[in-house]
Amino acid sequence: MKEYTKKDFPVSDIRRFLEPGPIVLISSTWKGKANIMTLGWHTVMEFSPSLVGCVIANGNFSFEIIRKSRECVINVPSVELVDEVVGIGNCSGDAVDKFDRFHLTPVQGTEVSAPLIRECFVNLECRIADGRLINAYNFFIFEVLKAHVATALNKIQTLHYRGKGIFITSGELVNKRHKFTKWKDSPNF
Repeated sequence: MKEYTKKDFPVSDIRRFLEPGPIVLISSTWKGKANIMTLGWHTVMEFSPSLVGCVIANGNFSFEIIRKSRECVINVPSVELVDEVVGIGNCSGDAVDKFDRFHLTPVQGTEVSAPLIRECFVNLECRIADGRLINAYNFFIFEVLKAHVATALNKIQTLHYRGKGIFITSGELVNKRHKFTKWKDSPNF
């Protein structure tokens, strides 16, 4: 897997890495237990302070970890991590160490306790900015406190989920339907 050299990046400009909505990997930790989840629905809500909204289903193992710790890292994977993205989405962190199973490297951030994923080309350290919509809608509003972005961005392709195991990237179809264990088109994946 490719590793990226990164530089500090203005959090007010992170929208260019999130629009029009690539698949992200959300990493979190609570009481020594780290987890990763695959997430397909998020939105940039404000530029400064940099706010990102995410729907995380309350049945997801990450839901309580993030709600209790009040922080996470939004990691943006490239197309080369498609099998890891699917695999992470198909298992639960309460039974599996996803960093170990998918050979991903946790890296300590500077603003939050949740680990960054070294193999992702963007890492956004986040803290809950507003929790009023969590119980009613499973909607988390995060403030991006620190952004880490790969220095070489040419030819990096992101994944965009189309439903039922189909992804697109720069117009090319990536069919991973045979790897899915569930056929749910929920907003959290």
